[in-house]
Amino acid sequence: MAQQLDEAFYKLLHDLQSVDFVLVELNLYLDTHPDDTAAIAQYNQFSELRKRIAAQYESQYGPLMNFGHSLSKAPFQWKEAPWPWQV
Repeated sequence: MAQQLDEAFYKLLHDLQSVDFVLVELNLYLDTHPDDTAAIAQYNQFSELRKRIAAQYESQYGPLMNFGHSLSKAPFQWKEAPWPWQV
């Protein structure tokens, strides 16, 4: 039976994807403008925001990544569906 997911699940996942998009774009920009201190500060700000959102998501819904990149509670949560890419 499929697990029911609340609105908070989708909001956190959407927020995480939005921040990831910003980080990819800033990373690409910084590849060609490595001395832009304002962009570096913005990159670091969004990196911290991503950590907070990911920690909140994982505390409520389980790990985002496996192989030691995310902590798990007992029982091991990685087997629990849906995985972030399945929604």
